[in-house]
Amino acid sequence: MKKIDVSVVLHQEEPQRLLPTLESIFSQTNHDIEILLITSKPQTLDQNEMTTGNQHNLPFNLVEVSESQTQGEQLNAAIDRAQGRYILYINNQQSEIRLKQAAIDLLLESVVHHKNAGMIYSDYELEEDGRVTELHLLKHHIGRVRDNQDYGRVFFFVKEALQQIGKADPQLKFNTLYDLRLRLSEKYELVHIANRYNGSLYRVVSRGKKHNVFDYLLASKESQLEAEKVITEHLKRINAYLAPGAFYTERPEPAKDATLKASVIIPVNNRPQFIGSAIESVQAQTVKEVEVIVVVNGGPDDPTVEEVKRYQSGGDKYDPDKPEVRLLVYDINNIGFCLNMGARIARGQYYVQLDSDDRLKPDAVEKILAVYDSDPKIGMVIGSYEVWQLEDDGRYFRMEDLPVVTHDEWTEENGRNNLLRINGAGAPRSLPIPLIREIGFSMNEEPFARNYGEDYHMVLQVSERHRIGRVWEAIYEVVRHSGGTDHNIDQITIDRNDEAKDFMRAEAIKRRQKLNAASN
Repeated sequence: MKKIDVSVVLHQEEPQRLLPTLESIFSQTNHDIEILLITSKPQTLDQNEMTTGNQHNLPFNLVEVSESQTQGEQLNAAIDRAQGRYILYINNQQSEIRLKQAAIDLLLESVVHHKNAGMIYSDYELEEDGRVTELHLLKHHIGRVRDNQDYGRVFFFVKEALQQIGKADPQLKFNTLYDLRLRLSEKYELVHIANRYNGSLYRVVSRGKKHNVFDYLLASKESQLEAEKVITEHLKRINAYLAPGAFYTERPEPAKDATLKASVIIPVNNRPQFIGSAIESVQAQTVKEVEVIVVVNGGPDDPTVEEVKRYQSGGDKYDPDKPEVRLLVYDINNIGFCLNMGARIARGQYYVQLDSDDRLKPDAVEKILAVYDSDPKIGMVIGSYEVWQLEDDGRYFRMEDLPVVTHDEWTEENGRNNLLRINGAGAPRSLPIPLIREIGFSMNEEPFARNYGEDYHMVLQVSERHRIGRVWEAIYEVVRHSGGTDHNIDQITIDRNDEAKDFMRAEAIKRRQKLNAASN
């Protein structure tokens, strides 16, 4: 009987995608493998065509399933049929996958040296419209709990590990692999094989798709809720789950020097063309007991400085009847530092966020204050926003194809747990000034942080000890423009940003585990 080390599992898809994948399997330098093809339409298969090129007579078997079965049910059926100690699962349902000829030999060699491995994944090549790029994935750690984290399309599982965790969850419709890797990570090592040059294990042939920070808005509610359940159960199993209301305390009292209701702090670097509209949106607030603190971090020569001075005493746009505009100037571009220094001189009870190229709705501060007044345990208020487009020719319009961004995946019961799964919580954010002075915004101390994620870091920390209040109506306008930093960014920047937030997640998980351990 032929020795079987690895069971290669893949799905029946269109022949033009499936045949190149099969050819790459037949060409492996390791021949101690079998092929299991998951199919719901065996009658449509021409097995002679499928096995052309199988010169080593590798065992080729069909795993018959129904279209109504979930991905987990189908994968479990293949696991039960598999004869190998290891399962190479090729997720070819959306794209053509081509293994490098030595892929299986390399994976087998890797698992020898990682005795506690449950899964091995690797960097890969991506072919889009004939152009090949190398995708370098991130090494797994306890903070890699986002549901959109890329682990590739080919997974080398230790069969015993899959059996120990109960295989795939058959109830999940959308998040089978997300759940599987989280459960494996609780007991086993997830090994990453990196590529420096020509070291990828496989190629994915796919149509190009640009990065879009609003992709999550298009995900179905059912999928979002299922993913929330997956992360919640994972946090419970690793003792990092925060029960509803647990550890909440009252927010600190207003500072003695608080003579106003709110301080709107605006960090800015070289944006003289935007700062005026941001300032004017604060001065138009229905609550007049506010101030604007603009913190220019481009040094005294930054042209934004002179634009801000136009709104101060002696400037052509100064109005003594409007909220005061104050100015700080530093020569270090560090957003967390700017926010902390602005909070030091703030005379408001609460900080309200405003990015230099965005705008507050006139009732923003009024609605934020009403939420604070509803509960002394609320330590942060987060609003909702619209997305607007500013063209280079001056046209300014609402992007109607994007709904108001409410982040309604946040719930009173589970929002701070679900926060670990996603990359944001909404805008604008507001905090009691004493809380900023106590905790402080991150000033790029976190690995990979480059003026990114300081707000997410703060939400994680505050939510561990205080309620997060919400304003579900749009009170903020996020302005997209050609000079924006959140759009059309390259893969290196995306990875660096993900590294920064995933490190913050790892630290948050450790803090939560300590809180729970101390309370037991």
